Amino acid sequence: MERLNVWLLLSAVVVIAAIASVRVVHRTGLPSLLIYLGLGLVIGEAGIGGIQFEDSQLAQQLGLVALAVILAEGGLTTSWKNVRDAVPAALILATAGIAVSIGVLAVAVHALLGMDWRSALLLGAVLASTDAAAVFSVLRRLPLPPRLAGILEAESGFNDAPAVIIVMMLSVVAEPLPSPGNIVLNTAIELGIGTAVGVAVGPAGIYALRRVALPASGLYPIAVLALAFIAYSGAALLHGSGFLAVYVATLMLGNARLPHVADTRGFAEGAAWLAQIGLFVMLGMLASPSELPGAIVPALVTGMALVLLARPVSVMVSALLIRLVRGVRLDPKVRLGLGERSAQGVWLKDGGVRFPRMEAIPWREQVFLSWAGLRGAVPIVLATIPWNAGMPGAKSLFNDVFIIVVVFTLAQGPTLPYLARLLRLEADGEARELDVDSAPLEELNADLLQVRIPAGSMLHGVEIFELRLPADTMVTLVVRGGRSFVPAATTRLRVEDQLLIVTTAAQRTTVERRLRAVSRRGKLAGWYGERGS
Repeated sequence: MERLNVWLLLSAVVVIAAIASVRVVHRTGLPSLLIYLGLGLVIGEAGIGGIQFEDSQLAQQLGLVALAVILAEGGLTTSWKNVRDAVPAALILATAGIAVSIGVLAVAVHALLGMDWRSALLLGAVLASTDAAAVFSVLRRLPLPPRLAGILEAESGFNDAPAVIIVMMLSVVAEPLPSPGNIVLNTAIELGIGTAVGVAVGPAGIYALRRVALPASGLYPIAVLALAFIAYSGAALLHGSGFLAVYVATLMLGNARLPHVADTRGFAEGAAWLAQIGLFVMLGMLASPSELPGAIVPALVTGMALVLLARPVSVMVSALLIRLVRGVRLDPKVRLGLGERSAQGVWLKDGGVRFPRMEAIPWREQVFLSWAGLRGAVPIVLATIPWNAGMPGAKSLFNDVFIIVVVFTLAQGPTLPYLARLLRLEADGEARELDVDSAPLEELNADLLQVRIPAGSMLHGVEIFELRLPADTMVTLVVRGGRSFVPAATTRLRVEDQLLIVTTAAQRTTVERRLRAVSRRGKLAGWYGERGS
């Protein structure tokens, strides 16, 4: 019992220290994973804790479960409206982009470091996936255009699945190196099974939660998290992608009008934070500081090849594929139940069916996507798979990946806001949704939006009645200079004002478009165009 109490005390102290560090990393722009990895090193074998932890199998199993929780939170908190138009581009980045990244990095490390082809391909696959936790933490404080943010968010949610599948295949040392065709076929099958399971679990969960009146509101978040693990384990038992299943299922659950949806998202966010803390601390403990200095040079060479070559090439090739796919039309007989015109008005053209909103990626966004491909827990967890499989040189690969994650997260994370500003990609004036668990809002099928008026916005000087928002929309609160007040129709807006706007779900898109039009073009410009569109 005393030993248990010691472990509980140590765990609680680590969690409190990790929570306190969030404030520090938020100010510096660093992803919190670096602090958590540092805590793991401090309490590990060479730190003040002196705890010996070298169980790669346990680390792999716990790591995959933690990643499933993080992906579930990502799916539940992702707005389908914001990522819908970005999904086709994100899927290309998460499939073709990953294949290109693996190939380019494998060729580079084979030529520069003399790695054998299996190890080179394996290293490329381990580092191919961007990390959902790192990307989500950056996006939540960096104002980006909705489509660009949607691509990053959806890509980080989708690309874990193919990376895990390829790493698993390459880690089987008892079998010859699989052919490219074999890899593509097996990956496609597992992704298909994962998608099918996610699509089955998501609607079934929505149907059940809407019709079962649970006696306590706290049961709804638990039920949603249980559904996420049903999707994950169900797909895994069917030899499919559990990661893709959990992300698809939670994406559907998070965008449905479920009871106490804000509580559910809050619970999922708390669970994801706890999973991140435990995962990164564990991975820090798993590393051996005495072995890391010898891995610095190969890690830096690999990291430079990844960031400056493999990732940019994968983004450019994906952007080229997107341009090609934009012109592809489905058979005119394939109507998908949309009739002659879809809700977005972009499906049908010249008798054919186009992909929805498959827009080309401008060069500025390509540059940002290349630099924003943050690596985090996913590559380190994936590096435990060949280690656990007994692959020769796997521990060295783990050390390389550990250093790459630390060094290049330090280099990339804090510089993203400056790069966005340099490329003129900031979007301070975009409205974003606030999660407020309010029965009246649920009954009215309403949303609460927050808008900040940035410098240079044409909203400065506009009186609220001049916004001409829909009748069922209201600016309920203005925060100005640290003080809040309820505005009148004649209240004149100023730069740096923050507005809280309540609108019905049906009018939300209209409100956002109207605010964006006024902010960019002036008081009345764009209003009649919006009405007539």
